[in-house]
Amino acid sequence: MTTELPAPTLSALTLPLSDVPSAAGFARDPDVRRLLDGPDPATWIVRGRGLVGLGRAATFRVRGGTRFTAARVWWDAVRQDAAVEDRVRRPGTGLLAFGAFAFAPSSTAASGLVVPELVVGTDDDAAWLTLIVPGATVPTPADVDAAWSRLARVAPGPVAGATPERLDGPAAGGAASSYPTAVPGTLDEGEWMAAVADGVAMIRAGELDKLVLARDVVVDTGRPIELGAVLGRLSERFATCWTYCVRLGDEDSPEEGSGRLLGATPEMLVRVHRGTASARVLAGTLDRQDLPDGANPDDFAITELGGSEKQQREHRFAVESLVAGLSPYADEVSGGERPFILDLPNVWHLASDVTARLRAGVDGTLPSALELAEAVHPTAAVCGTPTETAGAVIEDLERMDRGLYAGPVGWLDGAGNGEWGIALRGAVQLDAHRARVSAGCGIVAESDPRAELAETWAKLRPMLESLPAR
Repeated sequence: MTTELPAPTLSALTLPLSDVPSAAGFARDPDVRRLLDGPDPATWIVRGRGLVGLGRAATFRVRGGTRFTAARVWWDAVRQDAAVEDRVRRPGTGLLAFGAFAFAPSSTAASGLVVPELVVGTDDDAAWLTLIVPGATVPTPADVDAAWSRLARVAPGPVAGATPERLDGPAAGGAASSYPTAVPGTLDEGEWMAAVADGVAMIRAGELDKLVLARDVVVDTGRPIELGAVLGRLSERFATCWTYCVRLGDEDSPEEGSGRLLGATPEMLVRVHRGTASARVLAGTLDRQDLPDGANPDDFAITELGGSEKQQREHRFAVESLVAGLSPYADEVSGGERPFILDLPNVWHLASDVTARLRAGVDGTLPSALELAEAVHPTAAVCGTPTETAGAVIEDLERMDRGLYAGPVGWLDGAGNGEWGIALRGAVQLDAHRARVSAGCGIVAESDPRAELAETWAKLRPMLESLPAR
């Protein structure tokens, strides 16, 4: 299914934020986390910088195995026909869309792109506003000023992140009133651990090398979910992750699996800025709640992750799959030889940063961020090795449609720049007070089902702790 075909004619104007009179107050402290209460926000935020989209100018939705190709064709048509005046000229300026794509081609969840009406962007060196409207006439600076006044709701400061005390399986299941009620989704804990045991047996039998198995829980907050507050808590507490939010379905009647996707991912699938691609690969996890009393956190993480052959092997599979996906598009791919410890509020990860110098194709153009996202998805970090075998096993053992979970989420602009993370540590909002939260673990021959279950709770915590308590 697709919508908005043929592609709409759009026009856009990007101005430095300082050139918009009504945004002068915000320009003095351009922390985009202050804009999360705006209408229908789409977000990509790290350390208070990034992109926030407000309102919408166009939407494209698609399902199936051609979802990436169909989205690229639609976006190419949009940008080729668009009238754009860009007075800033940075990655993320000019014509821009947010997007999310289902993990599997068989998913019933819609994938697609959303073009906001107003985009507020900041990086370490600049801040800007882009107004995107239907038609072939470029907006005026007065139009941008009026759109800011109409759409932007500026908070005095970022929402403070809540830090609950302890959340483990029983508490998340509803035994503690300070957390939202979470009930098993497709599989209960026992069924999921049995699936892990089956996966381990297949690996030991030589059918595959690594498998990533996920499970879901459904959260009922008992009261309306205030989107701005949830995004604020995520972006404050997980400031070094990418806080994402995009809605592909209709506000009043979201399609099954296509509700608002939101979360804070620590994993960058691929970033393309001016001809250079980069990625952050994560595989290998240690729960901070496992830290022994009196132990030094850094030493503990280095010993348990850096010294574990199981964790190191799991990480190597993920790096190798990412490098294999990027190599056909690059003259040189570097990084990943020596993983480092990524320190997050809930867990430690083994992490590697990979960089690639992109090579022009036969038509003389460089591959776009969305093209590369398709090329490297899914990596072994969220699927397994070999990819095709692992993908089939996932559908059999998980017995659920992952939907947008673990698929690419992010943005792209009209020049081919973009950033696509993996939709982890997040949820799909089902209605005003319910959300589906998912988490997965890398399974190798040494994996223990009960330990993997505990790891899923560690990865569920960021979202469970950010949703309102019941």
